[in-house]
Amino acid sequence: MNGWWKDGVPAFVVVGRVNAGKSSTLATLLEVDDDEVLRVSATPGETTGVQALPVVYDDEEWMRFFDTPGFQQPIEAMREIERIAGARSPGPDDLKVFIEECGERFPDEVRLLAPIVKGAGILYVVDPCKPLRDTYLAEIEILRWSGRPRLALLNPQGEPNENEEAWRDRLGTSFNLVRTFDAHEARYDERRKLLLALLQIEERHAERIEWVVEAMNAEWGQRREDAAEAILDFLEKSLMLRTTDSLDERDEGVPARRERKQTALAEEYFSKLAKLEKKCVDKLLSTYRHHLIELDVDPAKHRGLDLATDETWRKWGLNRLQLTAAGALAGGAAGAIFDLGVGVHSLGAGTVLGALSGGTMAFFKGGQLPELKVKLGGGVRLKGGDGKSIVMGPPASLNFPWILLDSMLLRYRGILERAHGRRDERRLDIGDGESLVRQFPSDRRTLLQKWFNSCLKGSPDRGKEPDVFAALVKALEELES
Repeated sequence: MNGWWKDGVPAFVVVGRVNAGKSSTLATLLEVDDDEVLRVSATPGETTGVQALPVVYDDEEWMRFFDTPGFQQPIEAMREIERIAGARSPGPDDLKVFIEECGERFPDEVRLLAPIVKGAGILYVVDPCKPLRDTYLAEIEILRWSGRPRLALLNPQGEPNENEEAWRDRLGTSFNLVRTFDAHEARYDERRKLLLALLQIEERHAERIEWVVEAMNAEWGQRREDAAEAILDFLEKSLMLRTTDSLDERDEGVPARRERKQTALAEEYFSKLAKLEKKCVDKLLSTYRHHLIELDVDPAKHRGLDLATDETWRKWGLNRLQLTAAGALAGGAAGAIFDLGVGVHSLGAGTVLGALSGGTMAFFKGGQLPELKVKLGGGVRLKGGDGKSIVMGPPASLNFPWILLDSMLLRYRGILERAHGRRDERRLDIGDGESLVRQFPSDRRTLLQKWFNSCLKGSPDRGKEPDVFAALVKALEELES
């Protein structure tokens, strides 16, 4: 254990029974989801030694936490410490003797008590759903004898029951503070409050702990801005995305050839869209230090944002009234307006399904070929003139940009809600969440619609980008509450 202690750095030891959620608590508090760094498992006894986990900002260590093995023989260890103390009430000096003399008989207890005797504060993690038995009472007594600052954390691993009140009453007599911290559900605010609780029990290192809280707040604000930047980039590139191919005379004269070309372009378009989507979600996961989650985006299978279902277009994005209002206030929409709610495509049969819109018929100069916008969950344009080509994308529905934004906001919220101590399901799905953009204030919808229109036209309004960025930052901040 050489090098595990550092003078001047506030240290806290996480202790408790085997499988009480000690490692999960640390993983969530410190945002560690890498099993190579901190192993979290439902298997009892996964932590077999003391592991130091530093809190580092600007290349300097400001705090240190220790993950420890659980108590294995608390009653026997308590009796041995009482024997060492003799007629006296046991105290810190008796724990020192216990560590020096009882390593072979009580290896786990000695390992977890060593940093406490050295001067570390205590985070005692318990599952309040379990009955308060003698073994727990022994652990509480041993920790009380240390004389160190003590914070008890109730980490429920089941439904609340009558045991919790007994736990609170008993812990309240032996610990400086008692707090609830669900390692599988805790979000940023709960993590911040836990650090502030440590500040209350360890005043000697108040300055360093306060600095960590301030740095944590600043970093969180920077992450929010980084996430908004990633979403802004995703929206711009997605709305400007097009796939193109040449269109020769045989393609024009043989519908089946043109159809195959359109199908190939549709596949290419949605594959590229899925890759943009994956890149953005990867950035969000990296920003919030999630490395184990498997994405629900598969470019080869057009998975991720499912634009092929009516449900997507009905459930997400703005409703008809909001779309109409946003479009009117934004000064009109880019391109033709199709059905405001639905834009379905089908690639399964190798056929592009859609309908011509009489209001968008136009003729190319020179070749006199009509420009066709085929409803495909995206527009298919046949361009004529010198050098005829076929261009695919984006979907014609005005709701498309809003659905893109909704998909990222829902994922962002899922990332925020994903505690790092979880090791169960590792997929991040959009789920059944309802639209978030429908909750936006009208002025935000108008601003975004104007910018969306400029992107759809192929010329993003750089003058509006600062305001759009600020609007996205605000939207992300609202999801944190």
